[in-house]
Amino acid sequence: MPVAIRRRELIAALSSAAAWPLAARAQQVGRVPRIGYLSPGSASPGPLAYHDEFRRGLRDLGYVEGQNIVIDYRFAEGKFDRLNQLATELVRLNVDIIVSVVT
Repeated sequence: MPVAIRRRELIAALSSAAAWPLAARAQQVGRVPRIGYLSPGSASPGPLAYHDEFRRGLRDLGYVEGQNIVIDYRFAEGKFDRLNQLATELVRLNVDIIVSVVT
């Protein structure tokens, strides 16, 4: 019987030790999520200013740019050959997610 108890204790200890790094990363206090926004268009206001709607949608969900979320914008200004370079920049910034606009 003592061997079975020790084995259970070992399994419980290993399980909690393996889960600890995941829990620690998930609970980073004060960390603000960072979004990379990639668009083939421009930052100019107008009927195709999807970034305005994107910010509005985030705000409806409780995310306010500059308060509890950071958005790094990259606009290709209609030069589609620049999209790869701009996406690479966002990856280097270590954003949490990249949102790509498709027109």
